[in-house]
Amino acid sequence: MAAALLANTLYSIGFVLEKRALSSLPEVSIRQPARLLRLVLGSPLWIGGSLALFAGFGAQLIVYRTLPIAAAQGIFVSGLVLLVLLSARLLGEETTGRERYALGAILAALLMVVLSLDERADTVSQAAPYPLILLVCVPSLAAGVWLYGSAERRARHRHRMPTTGVEYGVAVGLLYGVSSLAIKGVSSYLTSSGLGGAVIDLLRSPYPYLLLFTGAFGLVMSQAALQRCRASLIVPVCTTVTCLFTAVLGTLSFGEALPHDPLRLTLRLTGTALAVSVLLSMPKHDQSATQPPIGAKELTPP
Repeated sequence: MAAALLANTLYSIGFVLEKRALSSLPEVSIRQPARLLRLVLGSPLWIGGSLALFAGFGAQLIVYRTLPIAAAQGIFVSGLVLLVLLSARLLGEETTGRERYALGAILAALLMVVLSLDERADTVSQAAPYPLILLVCVPSLAAGVWLYGSAERRARHRHRMPTTGVEYGVAVGLLYGVSSLAIKGVSSYLTSSGLGGAVIDLLRSPYPYLLLFTGAFGLVMSQAALQRCRASLIVPVCTTVTCLFTAVLGTLSFGEALPHDPLRLTLRLTGTALAVSVLLSMPKHDQSATQPPIGAKELTPP
């Protein structure tokens, strides 16, 4: 529990620091990854945010060794509250009433997932068949890259309304969902006896290569999306997609059984369905960028 809360804090601080650093940098694009890396690596503030995210990754490894996948996601998503508070305080981002209701509904949905857990019945699995992991991860990576590219093409239209970043958040969330499964897989090798044998076994698994792919593409995609959209919206969407992806597909892939109790099973399925429905209903365009200032009068010709 302490490691999960620490990971929440580190991830929230890391995203906010990166967003603040990106706001003072020239526009970045996924079509120029070398330029993007050169710009962000020249920002001490961005490097500090990245170090916080990396430390959160270490805390996440500890969590996956001790908690079931679904339970870990329920705790991780509680970090959204801290993220929204930090975004308002340090970035000056204000969420709309509809977005606040949506975030509240997401927290309620994932609370249902947490309440569906039973420490006596839930088990922590440490292994999954490699073909099954690849069957889950490869199509998800392709879908995330395609969705991000589709959002980029639509955003380039000159007369298109500013996007809120929901599509970007879903795309990056799919990549981070795969990364989360890879972290779960890597954590299973931390219990192996003998460091040399554990490293060799790890290199024979797909997990380090999935982490390498998601790390490279996720870095470029997330930085471009963070610069264009509000962190207080894009990160909660990304986090929700990641948590749902990991809780549902990770539970099935690693063989952590669903609850047998009807009430707990209903809570888990209802919470998952509610979170997905909230994501689908969130606004796709940022109205605040197009609305006139409060008190401004509309000018009409005589």
